Amino acid sequence: MAINVTSSKLTLGPILFHWHPNAWRDFYFRIADESDIDTVHVGEVVCSKRTPFYDKLIPDVIDRLAASGKEVVLSSQALIMSASEQKVARDLTTMEQFFVEANDMTLFPLLAGRQFAVGPFVNVYNEGTLAVLESMGAVRICLPAELPKERLCELASRAKADLEVQVFGRLPLAISARCYAARAHNLSKDGCLYVCGRNSDGLVVRTLNEKSLLAVNGTQTLSYRMVNLLAELPYLQKIGIKRFRISPHTVDMVSVAQVFREAMSGAIAPDTANARLQAICPDTDFSNGYFHGEPGYAFVEAD
Repeated sequence: MAINVTSSKLTLGPILFHWHPNAWRDFYFRIADESDIDTVHVGEVVCSKRTPFYDKLIPDVIDRLAASGKEVVLSSQALIMSASEQKVARDLTTMEQFFVEANDMTLFPLLAGRQFAVGPFVNVYNEGTLAVLESMGAVRICLPAELPKERLCELASRAKADLEVQVFGRLPLAISARCYAARAHNLSKDGCLYVCGRNSDGLVVRTLNEKSLLAVNGTQTLSYRMVNLLAELPYLQKIGIKRFRISPHTVDMVSVAQVFREAMSGAIAPDTANARLQAICPDTDFSNGYFHGEPGYAFVEAD
Protein backbone atom coordinates (compact mmCIF):
# COMPACT_ATOMS: atom_id res chain seq x y z
CA MET A 1 0.00 0.00 0.00
CA ALA A 2 1.46 3.35 -1.06
CA ILE A 3 1.65 6.24 1.36
CA ASN A 4 -0.33 9.25 0.16
CA VAL A 5 1.44 12.12 1.90
CA THR A 6 -0.55 14.77 0.02
CA SER A 7 -3.74 13.79 1.86
CA SER A 8 -2.12 14.08 5.32
CA LYS A 9 -3.25 17.09 7.34
CA LEU A 10 -1.51 18.68 10.32
CA THR A 11 -3.83 19.79 13.12
CA LEU A 12 -3.21 21.97 16.16
CA GLY A 13 -5.44 20.92 19.03
CA PRO A 14 -7.03 23.41 21.43
CA ILE A 15 -4.94 24.98 24.20
CA LEU A 16 -5.69 22.83 27.22
CA PHE A 17 -4.02 25.04 29.83
CA HIS A 18 -4.96 28.30 31.54
CA TRP A 19 -2.55 30.77 29.94
CA HIS A 20 -2.54 34.52 30.46
CA PRO A 21 -5.01 36.03 27.95
CA ASN A 22 -2.33 38.01 26.11
CA ALA A 23 -0.13 34.92 25.84
CA TRP A 24 -3.15 32.93 24.62
CA ARG A 25 -3.91 35.51 21.91
CA ASP A 26 -0.29 35.99 20.86
CA PHE A 27 0.20 32.24 20.58
CA TYR A 28 -2.61 31.95 18.04
CA PHE A 29 -1.48 35.06 16.18
CA ARG A 30 1.98 33.53 15.73
CA ILE A 31 0.45 30.23 14.63
CA ALA A 32 -1.57 32.16 12.06
CA ASP A 33 1.36 34.17 10.74
CA GLU A 34 4.26 31.72 10.88
CA SER A 35 3.17 28.08 11.04
CA ASP A 36 2.51 25.49 8.35
CA ILE A 37 -0.61 23.99 9.93
CA ASP A 38 -3.82 23.04 8.12
CA THR A 39 -6.40 23.11 10.92
CA VAL A 40 -6.44 24.98 14.24
CA HIS A 41 -8.81 24.19 17.12
CA VAL A 42 -9.99 27.02 19.36
CA GLY A 43 -12.10 26.76 22.49
CA GLU A 44 -12.09 25.99 26.20
CA VAL A 45 -12.09 22.24 26.68
CA VAL A 46 -11.22 21.76 30.36
CA CYS A 47 -12.89 24.33 32.64
CA SER A 48 -15.69 26.79 31.88
CA LYS A 49 -14.43 29.16 34.61
CA ARG A 50 -11.56 30.09 32.29
CA THR A 51 -13.80 31.11 29.39
CA PRO A 52 -14.37 34.78 30.40
CA PHE A 53 -10.63 35.41 30.18
CA TYR A 54 -10.60 34.61 26.45
CA ASP A 55 -14.12 35.31 25.18
CA LYS A 56 -13.43 38.79 23.83
CA LEU A 57 -10.23 37.62 22.13
CA ILE A 58 -11.75 34.73 20.19
CA PRO A 59 -13.16 36.73 17.23
CA ASP A 60 -9.79 38.38 16.53
CA VAL A 61 -8.01 35.03 16.82
CA ILE A 62 -10.44 33.37 14.43
CA ASP A 63 -10.16 36.22 11.93
CA ARG A 64 -6.35 36.10 12.04
CA LEU A 65 -6.27 32.32 11.57
CA ALA A 66 -8.81 32.40 8.75
CA ALA A 67 -6.98 35.24 6.98
CA SER A 68 -3.85 33.08 6.95
CA GLY A 69 -5.71 30.29 5.15
CA LYS A 70 -6.09 27.97 8.12
CA GLU A 71 -9.27 26.07 8.85
CA VAL A 72 -10.71 26.99 12.26
CA VAL A 73 -12.58 24.40 14.33
CA LEU A 74 -14.43 25.24 17.55
CA SER A 75 -13.82 22.66 20.27
CA SER A 76 -16.39 22.04 22.98
CA GLN A 77 -15.87 21.44 26.68
CA ALA A 78 -15.08 17.82 27.56
CA LEU A 79 -17.31 17.49 30.64
CA ILE A 80 -20.56 19.44 30.72
CA MET A 81 -22.19 19.53 34.17
CA SER A 82 -24.08 22.80 34.73
CA ALA A 83 -26.89 24.73 33.08
CA SER A 84 -24.49 27.48 32.07
CA GLU A 85 -22.18 24.95 30.41
CA GLN A 86 -25.17 23.44 28.61
CA LYS A 87 -26.04 26.90 27.27
CA VAL A 88 -22.49 27.39 25.98
CA ALA A 89 -22.71 24.02 24.23
CA ARG A 90 -26.05 24.91 22.65
CA ASP A 91 -24.72 28.28 21.51
CA LEU A 92 -21.67 26.57 20.02
CA THR A 93 -23.78 24.22 17.96
CA THR A 94 -25.85 27.09 16.53
CA MET A 95 -22.75 28.66 14.92
CA GLU A 96 -23.31 26.92 11.61
CA GLN A 97 -20.55 28.90 9.89
CA PHE A 98 -18.00 26.95 11.96
CA PHE A 99 -17.03 23.32 12.08
CA VAL A 100 -17.48 22.00 15.65
CA GLU A 101 -15.52 19.35 17.54
CA ALA A 102 -17.69 17.60 20.12
CA ASN A 103 -15.77 16.46 23.20
CA ASP A 104 -18.87 15.50 25.18
CA MET A 105 -21.65 13.23 23.90
CA THR A 106 -24.35 15.68 24.95
CA LEU A 107 -23.48 17.73 21.86
CA PHE A 108 -24.34 14.96 19.40
CA PRO A 109 -28.13 15.52 19.42
CA LEU A 110 -27.53 19.27 19.12
CA LEU A 111 -25.42 18.68 16.01
CA ALA A 112 -27.98 16.44 14.33
CA GLY A 113 -28.31 17.13 10.64
CA ARG A 114 -24.85 18.60 10.14
CA GLN A 115 -21.30 17.32 9.87
CA PHE A 116 -19.04 17.56 12.90
CA ALA A 117 -15.80 16.29 14.43
CA VAL A 118 -15.37 14.08 17.49
CA GLY A 119 -12.57 14.89 19.92
CA PRO A 120 -10.24 12.54 21.81
CA PHE A 121 -12.27 12.80 25.02
CA VAL A 122 -15.00 10.61 23.50
CA ASN A 123 -14.10 6.91 23.76
CA VAL A 124 -13.99 5.44 20.27
CA TYR A 125 -12.47 2.00 20.84
CA ASN A 126 -14.31 -0.25 18.39
CA GLU A 127 -15.96 -0.45 14.99
CA GLY A 128 -19.47 -0.30 16.42
CA THR A 129 -18.92 3.04 18.10
CA LEU A 130 -17.19 4.33 14.98
CA ALA A 131 -20.15 3.36 12.79
CA VAL A 132 -22.69 4.92 15.16
CA LEU A 133 -20.83 8.23 15.26
CA GLU A 134 -20.47 8.27 11.48
CA SER A 135 -24.22 7.65 11.14
CA MET A 136 -24.84 10.70 13.35
CA GLY A 137 -22.77 12.99 11.13
CA ALA A 138 -19.18 12.61 12.37
CA VAL A 139 -16.77 13.13 9.48
CA ARG A 140 -13.61 13.48 11.61
CA ILE A 141 -12.72 11.50 14.70
CA CYS A 142 -9.65 12.06 16.87
CA LEU A 143 -9.02 8.67 18.44
CA PRO A 144 -8.21 8.17 22.15
CA ALA A 145 -4.54 8.20 23.12
CA GLU A 146 -4.33 4.66 24.50
CA LEU A 147 -5.07 2.69 21.31
CA PRO A 148 -2.28 0.37 20.07
CA LYS A 149 -1.28 0.25 16.42
CA GLU A 150 -3.29 -2.94 15.74
CA ARG A 151 -6.51 -1.27 16.88
CA LEU A 152 -5.68 1.89 14.92
CA CYS A 153 -5.18 -0.24 11.82
CA GLU A 154 -8.48 -2.05 12.26
CA LEU A 155 -10.43 1.17 12.82
CA ALA A 156 -8.75 2.86 9.85
CA SER A 157 -9.74 -0.06 7.61
CA ARG A 158 -13.41 0.40 8.55
CA ALA A 159 -13.67 4.18 8.78
CA LYS A 160 -15.59 6.42 6.44
CA ALA A 161 -14.69 9.46 8.55
CA ASP A 162 -11.19 10.95 8.54
CA LEU A 163 -9.35 9.54 11.54
CA GLU A 164 -6.92 11.64 13.56
CA VAL A 165 -4.18 10.65 16.00
CA GLN A 166 -2.32 12.86 18.48
CA VAL A 167 1.39 12.69 17.63
CA PHE A 168 2.86 15.32 19.97
CA GLY A 169 2.19 16.67 23.44
CA ARG A 170 0.99 15.51 26.82
CA LEU A 171 -1.80 13.00 26.39
CA PRO A 172 -5.28 13.76 27.77
CA LEU A 173 -6.00 10.77 30.03
CA ALA A 174 -9.00 11.74 32.16
CA ILE A 175 -11.22 14.62 33.21
CA SER A 176 -13.14 14.93 36.47
CA ALA A 177 -15.71 17.02 38.27
CA ARG A 178 -13.04 17.66 40.94
CA CYS A 179 -10.27 20.21 40.52
CA TYR A 180 -6.99 18.57 41.41
CA ALA A 181 -5.01 21.78 40.97
CA ALA A 182 -7.15 23.56 43.57
CA ARG A 183 -6.88 20.60 45.96
CA ALA A 184 -3.09 20.57 45.59
CA HIS A 185 -3.08 24.14 46.92
CA ASN A 186 -5.62 23.42 49.70
CA LEU A 187 -8.34 25.34 47.90
CA SER A 188 -11.89 24.44 46.94
CA LYS A 189 -12.99 24.22 43.33
CA ASP A 190 -15.30 27.21 43.73
CA GLY A 191 -12.53 29.24 45.35
CA CYS A 192 -9.67 27.96 43.20
CA LEU A 193 -8.11 31.42 42.58
CA TYR A 194 -7.24 30.03 39.10
CA VAL A 195 -4.12 28.35 40.49
CA CYS A 196 -3.99 26.14 37.40
CA GLY A 197 -2.56 29.19 35.64
CA ARG A 198 0.64 28.89 37.67
CA ASN A 199 1.69 25.84 35.64
CA SER A 200 1.64 26.63 31.93
CA ASP A 201 2.05 22.98 30.90
CA GLY A 202 0.37 21.37 33.89
CA LEU A 203 1.39 20.60 37.49
CA VAL A 204 3.73 17.59 37.59
CA VAL A 205 2.57 14.71 39.80
CA ARG A 206 5.32 12.55 41.31
CA THR A 207 5.26 9.17 42.99
CA LEU A 208 6.45 8.64 46.57
CA ASN A 209 9.92 7.89 45.23
CA GLU A 210 9.90 11.20 43.32
CA LYS A 211 9.35 9.73 39.87
CA SER A 212 7.41 12.09 37.57
CA LEU A 213 4.31 10.21 36.44
CA LEU A 214 1.38 12.47 35.50
CA ALA A 215 0.46 16.13 35.09
CA VAL A 216 -2.57 17.91 36.50
CA ASN A 217 -4.34 20.68 34.61
CA GLY A 218 -7.23 21.84 36.76
CA THR A 219 -9.81 19.04 36.50
CA GLN A 220 -7.78 17.22 33.86
CA THR A 221 -5.18 14.48 34.20
CA LEU A 222 -2.48 14.33 31.53
CA SER A 223 0.56 12.18 30.90
CA TYR A 224 3.82 13.57 32.28
CA ARG A 225 5.77 12.57 29.19
CA MET A 226 4.91 14.07 25.83
CA VAL A 227 3.91 11.63 23.15
CA ASN A 228 6.17 11.66 20.09
CA LEU A 229 5.09 9.58 17.10
CA LEU A 230 7.51 10.97 14.52
CA ALA A 231 8.96 7.54 13.81
CA GLU A 232 5.47 6.05 13.59
CA LEU A 233 4.15 8.56 11.02
CA PRO A 234 4.88 6.37 7.94
CA TYR A 235 2.92 3.48 9.45
CA LEU A 236 0.01 5.74 10.39
CA GLN A 237 -0.07 7.22 6.90
CA LYS A 238 0.12 3.78 5.32
CA ILE A 239 -2.91 2.42 7.21
CA GLY A 240 -4.99 5.45 6.26
CA ILE A 241 -4.82 7.90 9.16
CA LYS A 242 -5.50 11.28 7.54
CA ARG A 243 -4.92 13.80 10.32
CA PHE A 244 -2.12 14.26 12.82
CA ARG A 245 -2.65 16.37 15.94
CA ILE A 246 -0.03 18.31 17.85
CA SER A 247 -1.12 19.67 21.23
CA PRO A 248 -0.07 23.20 22.29
CA HIS A 249 2.62 23.64 24.92
CA THR A 250 4.96 26.48 25.89
CA VAL A 251 7.73 25.17 23.61
CA ASP A 252 8.24 26.68 20.15
CA MET A 253 5.16 25.18 18.51
CA VAL A 254 5.90 26.79 15.13
CA SER A 255 9.17 24.83 15.00
CA VAL A 256 7.44 21.69 16.28
CA ALA A 257 4.88 21.99 13.50
CA GLN A 258 7.63 22.40 10.91
CA VAL A 259 9.38 19.22 12.05
CA PHE A 260 6.16 17.23 11.80
CA ARG A 261 5.29 18.77 8.45
CA GLU A 262 8.65 17.77 6.99
CA ALA A 263 8.43 14.29 8.50
CA MET A 264 4.89 13.82 7.15
CA SER A 265 6.02 14.75 3.65
CA GLY A 266 9.07 12.49 3.81
CA ALA A 267 11.43 15.45 3.46
CA ILE A 268 13.42 14.33 6.52
CA ALA A 269 14.08 10.92 8.00
CA PRO A 270 12.59 9.97 11.39
CA ASP A 271 15.95 10.01 13.18
CA THR A 272 16.67 13.51 11.87
CA ALA A 273 13.17 14.64 12.86
CA ASN A 274 13.58 13.20 16.35
CA ALA A 275 16.91 14.97 16.83
CA ARG A 276 15.38 18.28 15.79
CA LEU A 277 12.37 17.79 18.07
CA GLN A 278 14.60 16.98 21.03
CA ALA A 279 16.57 20.17 20.36
CA ILE A 280 13.33 22.18 20.40
CA CYS A 281 12.25 20.46 23.64
CA PRO A 282 15.59 19.85 25.37
CA ASP A 283 14.20 19.04 28.82
CA THR A 284 11.33 16.86 27.62
CA ASP A 285 10.88 13.12 28.09
CA PHE A 286 9.01 11.51 25.21
CA SER A 287 6.79 8.44 25.05
CA ASN A 288 5.11 6.23 22.48
CA GLY A 289 4.24 3.23 24.62
CA TYR A 290 0.51 3.04 23.93
CA PHE A 291 1.12 2.80 20.18
CA HIS A 292 3.38 -0.22 20.66
CA GLY A 293 1.13 -1.96 23.19
CA GLU A 294 3.41 -1.06 26.09
CA PRO A 295 2.77 1.12 29.18
CA GLY A 296 1.92 4.61 27.99
CA TYR A 297 4.96 6.25 29.57
CA ALA A 298 7.40 3.97 27.73
CA PHE A 299 9.47 4.98 24.74
CA VAL A 300 10.06 2.21 22.23
CA GLU A 301 12.85 2.71 19.73
CA ALA A 302 11.70 2.36 16.14
CA ASP A 303 12.87 -0.63 14.12
